[in-house]
Amino acid sequence: MIRNIDKKEIRTRIHKRIRSKLAGTTERPRLAIFRSVAHIYAQVIDDTKGVTLVAASSVDKAGRTNGGNVAAAKAIGKLVAERAKEKGVTRVVFDRGGYAYHGRVKALADAARAAGLEF
Repeated sequence: MIRNIDKKEIRTRIHKRIRSKLAGTTERPRLAIFRSVAHIYAQVIDDTKGVTLVAASSVDKAGRTNGGNVAAAKAIGKLVAERAKEKGVTRVVFDRGGYAYHGRVKALADAARAAGLEF
C-alpha cells in the first residue's frame, strides 16, 4: 500500500540532521527560522545557555505585516538584524529549519545580511 507523504515529518527529519551539525554559541548564536503559511518567525538563540537573545516575527506589533509573502520576510530579516545589533550580536550561524533555501527563507537571510549580520 502506498503511504501518504507527510511534509512536516520530512522537514523535521531534515531539521534534525541540520541541527546535529550546527549549534549557536555565545560568540556566534544561531539564527533560527520558522515559517508557517500565514507568518514567518526568526530567533537568535545562544544554545550553550539555552536562551533566546532576540526574536522577531510578522505577528509582533513592530513587524506586523502579512507574513505569507517575501516582502514580509525581508522586513522581518531587517528587524531581527537590527535587534541583534542592539544586543551586540554581529555574527550568527544560519539555521534554515529544514526549509529549502528559497523564497521567504532566502529573502529573510538576504535582508539580515544587508542589515549587517554576518553568516
